[in-house]
Amino acid sequence: MKEFRTNPLHQALFRILRPLARLLLRNGIPFGEFAELVKRAYVEAALEDFPGDRRKPTDSGAAVMTGLTRKEVKRQRKILAGQHTGKFEVLHTNRASRVVSGWVHDSTFQNSEGQPATLVFDGSRSFCELVRKYSGDMPPRSVLDELLRVGVVSVDSDTGRLTLRQKAYVPAGDNQEMLQIFGEDVSDLIATVDHNLVCGEGGQQPFFQRTLTYNNIPPEVMEVWRTCAAEQSQKMLEQLDSWLGPKDRDVSGKQAVGSPQESFRTGVSVFYFEEPPFTEAPRPGSKREKTQ
Repeated sequence: MKEFRTNPLHQALFRILRPLARLLLRNGIPFGEFAELVKRAYVEAALEDFPGDRRKPTDSGAAVMTGLTRKEVKRQRKILAGQHTGKFEVLHTNRASRVVSGWVHDSTFQNSEGQPATLVFDGSRSFCELVRKYSGDMPPRSVLDELLRVGVVSVDSDTGRLTLRQKAYVPAGDNQEMLQIFGEDVSDLIATVDHNLVCGEGGQQPFFQRTLTYNNIPPEVMEVWRTCAAEQSQKMLEQLDSWLGPKDRDVSGKQAVGSPQESFRTGVSVFYFEEPPFTEAPRPGSKREKTQ
């Protein structure tokens, strides 16, 4: 217990694991199942991220690094070999998300002011054409039903024309997709923190990482603050999207010719947080901005 209290990494890990444990318990994941996944992650990290002098560590080397037995490393490696673990499918490949992105950035589906146009369901410059271009063989009606369900699109009751109400697809009440978001966002955040912790050793520049926090806000401010934070964050993300989106090859249509070209996955995540009220007011001087 003494080591836990004095080891900064242990303290940080416990703070990460505490809400994670709550999420796992709520979704019926017992400790044994979680521990099995942790073993697999340890083995993959040892084999892929710490090559040392060799191209890849041996099972014995991975066992020494992870603290697992060589037999367990071999078992986990075989499981990993049967899975597609090179790159996890990220949420941005979601068909509905791609349709919304195409609607926002493709000039074919914009009005004279460069904004997403209202579309008829079928025909020239229609929603069906948009879906065929950005969602492959997905039925346009299924995509539309999903976008209507989450409130991204509205239908004019008189003309039947479709209007894009939000410039981003965020699933609502869909556990599977929300869990995808959870995995992607938390993974990206931890990867950024990890990069910033070690980037100085390799002469690399740190990634942008900031958090604005106050811990003595009165209750009457919170409702206004929630709305303000959401509106300003959405505005910033839309501005960044207007710059980066058209440069994506899938959106611009400028695909690589011949041999595959190098591609980066990049972005900016914004999330709001709020803790339950304190029973005792904290001390004054409560502003904190975390840089790393």
